[in-house]
Amino acid sequence: MVRPMQTPILTDRAQLVKNRQRATALFLQELAVDEVQERLKEVNRSFTSPLVVTGFPQLWDFPTIPDDEILAAPGGHDLVIHALCLHWANDPVGQLVQARRAMQPDGWLIALMFGGQTLHELRACLAQAESEITGGLSPRVLPMAEIREAGSLLGRAGFALPVADSFTTRVMYRDLWHLMTDLRAMGEGNALAGRLKHPTRRAVFARAAALYEAHREGDKIPATFEILTLTAWAPHESQQKPLKPGSAQARLADALAAVEKKLPKL
Repeated sequence: MVRPMQTPILTDRAQLVKNRQRATALFLQELAVDEVQERLKEVNRSFTSPLVVTGFPQLWDFPTIPDDEILAAPGGHDLVIHALCLHWANDPVGQLVQARRAMQPDGWLIALMFGGQTLHELRACLAQAESEITGGLSPRVLPMAEIREAGSLLGRAGFALPVADSFTTRVMYRDLWHLMTDLRAMGEGNALAGRLKHPTRRAVFARAAALYEAHREGDKIPATFEILTLTAWAPHESQQKPLKPGSAQARLADALAAVEKKLPKL
């Protein structure tokens, strides 16, 4: 008998909850709130039954549920916001499918997640330092989606009219130690299931700090955070649909008043 493939467990949910409970620096989460509010202003529509999937419910005025692997989401919502936590999901497509099932037809989804450029400076320096000092690499940072990959998640989850875009913000720190302290204060510390269960050698961090100096700008070092914003609609018969191939009623060449030439045979 063929057994179904199981989703790999990347995130230690218990550790993630502990990290979030200790979080005190929520400025990126607040940036996500501001981004959602701006998006809502741009949509000519009123939403009466919103729901937010978040690890930080205190930041939202809407009803919220935690971003557990199985979402405790009742149906009938005309707006679902997945608020900067999709990068921690073991099954991002599964999360989006569950969000869609919680929505009314023609309901709107806004999902925010960290993208592949996030902390690229830190990741490169830690990888080089650990390779030099220990001869290997240990799991430290989640694999984060690039914008092209993120957009495809919406289609795989059954959404219509998907759009993906991104923006970056750079935060300046005194040094590597200041940055790592702030990551823990954000609740974004290492919660990978395969993380090292013993302290990393201090020499690794010292070498990473030295490597990071190549990025220094004046008296600060930068840390890049890329936030992907995915928007889409729960399918509904009233929505625009692409035409079937061959169904066009006019030729493009005629519309452009262009001379059509046949390609030479090879």
